[in-house]
Amino acid sequence: MKPINPIRLMLIGLVMAIAGWSATVVTSRFSLATPVLPATALASMGVIVAITLILGIRILRWRNSNRDATKKKTVLNPILAARTLVLAQACAYAGTVLLGWHVGIFLDQLRIWNLRSDQGITWVAVAMAGGGLVMIVVGLLVERFCKIPPEDTETPGEGKRSPRGEAAGEGEYAYRGD
Repeated sequence: MKPINPIRLMLIGLVMAIAGWSATVVTSRFSLATPVLPATALASMGVIVAITLILGIRILRWRNSNRDATKKKTVLNPILAARTLVLAQACAYAGTVLLGWHVGIFLDQLRIWNLRSDQGITWVAVAMAGGGLVMIVVGLLVERFCKIPPEDTETPGEGKRSPRGEAAGEGEYAYRGD
């Protein structure tokens, strides 16, 4: 698997901000409800972040315990590692979508901030954008946890080679797919 490209995340966030802003403009013109997630969605986001972080910490502990060459190397379940990596990347992408969408809503709500007596929707949009940002940070952090450090060899640059010709540990994750 390839690591997440931060530029791709920024582009997705920008597109979703434009989409969120456009949807808010359209719904307000037709006197419909603002398309913001309810505040209870923060609890779901918190559960997803907690599960991702717990699984990531398990991978990090395995990786750190195998650094010492004198200790017996334990085997990591490759399915667990692959699922953790996929969950981390999904968390980052979902956080980007949520952040972008709710930033767009927030930007539209700012222009009528003084005209509204109830600014609850604006604060919910800010909270959801903050939750999206937390999801992005945790996703990228856990993705980094899943990265295998380069293997130490006696001669520098003479490690095992992957089928693509890269040295072991270069751009690879805990799940190698060999």
